[in-house]
Amino acid sequence: MNYMQNVWKLYAVRFFESLIPAYVIERLFWEQRGMTIQMVVYTEIIYAITIVLFEIPTGIIADKWSRKKMMVLNAFFGCCEICILIFATEFWHFAMVAFLAGVGRSARSGSENAILYDSLLRNGEAQSFEKHLGRLNACEFSAIILAALSGSLMANRFGFEFNYWVSMAGMFVSLCISLVLVEPDIKSETVMPIPIKEYINISLRFFGKNPGVCLVLLSGMVTGAALNFIDEFWQLYINRLGIPVIYFGLFLAVLVFLRLPGSVIAYAMKNRFSYRFLLSGVVLVFAAGFLYLSVVKGYSSLVVIFLVCIVSGIMDPIATGYLHQRIDSSMRATIDSFQSLGLRAVLIIVGLGFGFFSSKLDIFGGYGFISFICGGFYIYFLVASKDIVQ
Repeated sequence: MNYMQNVWKLYAVRFFESLIPAYVIERLFWEQRGMTIQMVVYTEIIYAITIVLFEIPTGIIADKWSRKKMMVLNAFFGCCEICILIFATEFWHFAMVAFLAGVGRSARSGSENAILYDSLLRNGEAQSFEKHLGRLNACEFSAIILAALSGSLMANRFGFEFNYWVSMAGMFVSLCISLVLVEPDIKSETVMPIPIKEYINISLRFFGKNPGVCLVLLSGMVTGAALNFIDEFWQLYINRLGIPVIYFGLFLAVLVFLRLPGSVIAYAMKNRFSYRFLLSGVVLVFAAGFLYLSVVKGYSSLVVIFLVCIVSGIMDPIATGYLHQRIDSSMRATIDSFQSLGLRAVLIIVGLGFGFFSSKLDIFGGYGFISFICGGFYIYFLVASKDIVQ
């Protein structure tokens, strides 16, 4: 069987799953329904805690039984989330959405990368994993750009709720394509099936023996958590600067488009530069960028947001590829889930600080806190990575 068909299906799933026009006005819509910044942060923490609780179990289920079914579950829950949001009026409605999103994201995180890598492995193209992961991210970014450009126009003409109905259609298509994915045969170095209780022990031993992998993944977790607070709160940030809603779609399109080059060429950059140079450079830009956003409250801050997005594009393919090149297929989804689990744990910690400082100093204070976290990690990374990350 030509498993490259699976890769194209994954591209399509990611594209339609990301074709969500509602995203461009989501935070303003939530604010209309009575959600404060702190309440939104609480939903982010609920989302992160849910992933912490479900990430490893769903990764084990994916490795043990079916990665495809985990992808289907994610798409189904995505449809449920949008349906609830259309009628949401109370905090617990939004909390329920965060919970379903967390379960769905947990189900997808390790499964998607595992299906991608093993499909390429069966086709003899495992070395191109970073390239295809970058293209997978490019599909997501392209869908977000399309949704952003159309979403702001639709919201301005038809109201915010209309965007959610259109988003439901995209998520339903993603669900249909997920149903026709093919579970790839696994090439594993492990001859005997692994007992469920051993998955966690083997994973922990793997990370214990590979401190370089831990450090690379931690850099992705810190920058991923920081980027999350641009993705989730850029609408409020530019609203504070007095930018009208009609321009939100264009801003989001630029925000996402700038991540495309780094994501697509990440596989080539790792062949020209060391992992240590690339990762430390990204973290440094994040630290300086968020400091600027917290201090300078003007239109020049938009350029800095764009710069952060440009360098962020290379992080996911580099960090995830570094991990997958070093793990066995029988444990692929489970160990990948630890990466997502760590990201959410960092997100909870950063989210608590972000929520506190945002409540005192508005969103600018929250971004100042993130700058402090990234700056501290930059110093730690330079010291800790000297001999173990090349």
